[in-house]
Amino acid sequence: MHLRLIVPPDRSERVLDTLVDDPRVTSIVRLPGAAQRPAGDVIECDVTREATSSILSWLKQQGLYDEGSVAVAVVDAAPSRNARLTEKAAPGAPDDAVIWDAVVDQAYNEAKGSWVYYVFLTLATMIAAVAVVTDSSILVVGAMVVGPEFGVVAAVAVGLALRDLHLARRASLVLAWGFLLAIALTTVAALLARAVGWIDVGDVTAERPLTGFIWRPDKWSAVVAVLAGSAGVLSQTAGRSNALVGVFISVTTVPAAGDLALSIALWAPHHIGGAAAQLGINLVGMTVAGVITLLLQRRIWRAYLRMKSRKGAGARVEA
Repeated sequence: MHLRLIVPPDRSERVLDTLVDDPRVTSIVRLPGAAQRPAGDVIECDVTREATSSILSWLKQQGLYDEGSVAVAVVDAAPSRNARLTEKAAPGAPDDAVIWDAVVDQAYNEAKGSWVYYVFLTLATMIAAVAVVTDSSILVVGAMVVGPEFGVVAAVAVGLALRDLHLARRASLVLAWGFLLAIALTTVAALLARAVGWIDVGDVTAERPLTGFIWRPDKWSAVVAVLAGSAGVLSQTAGRSNALVGVFISVTTVPAAGDLALSIALWAPHHIGGAAAQLGINLVGMTVAGVITLLLQRRIWRAYLRMKSRKGAGARVEA
């Protein structure tokens, strides 16, 4: 990970000396007085992923979060002997380390509820409604991939796991309002389609071999939601965002919202209850799994660091 720090002049020497003495830090550069807003010295360095969270915690204690600046970026490649030696100095594997400050920052960004989020969720729900009408599994998968809701579900899980109730409440509201808006707009669109004769109640109640599972939740719905929630949180904390596509395709949140909107517009009460249950099971299952996964990650990593510390393999800067 690459850190760019703006350090108040009275703390610059202390920060620089600490980073230089830490074997998990390399490629350290200091630019005295280069920063203008906020004013101070610019210090850049590369840090092993395993050490990033503890070093950020130490920098926060030094007041850099309030009186300076901290920026974190991913280094895609560092093909040098010096970087390899630095990596060996840090205990554990990079993918096992969680950069908690980055996780929280990302969660707050997801919980802002931008108009792009609402538009994507609405479009995904409408695609899911079309998938129900045409009984198309391909469109169901497409709706799952377009849906942006997992980031907000993960933000709820982060808030609950770290006891940040403000974050959890904010993300929950964005999630609730997003689905309410998407379902409402999709319902209006379905009513218009019904008025012009494009669809009727039979499109929902007819036998649907490829999409009937959407409104018929069972024990496997909960199992998949839990597994997908764990996989999604792990992919975000480990920095493996490519795995999120698989998570999107696994959960039935957006398809259930599309089925629910269509069932309301065409008034199929039995399907309304089933689709709503499917949506609720998936959201709750992913959230619970996310919370448990985050708590386990935190406990296991701390236990691992304590074990390494007792063996004399600890580093100078620890949270």
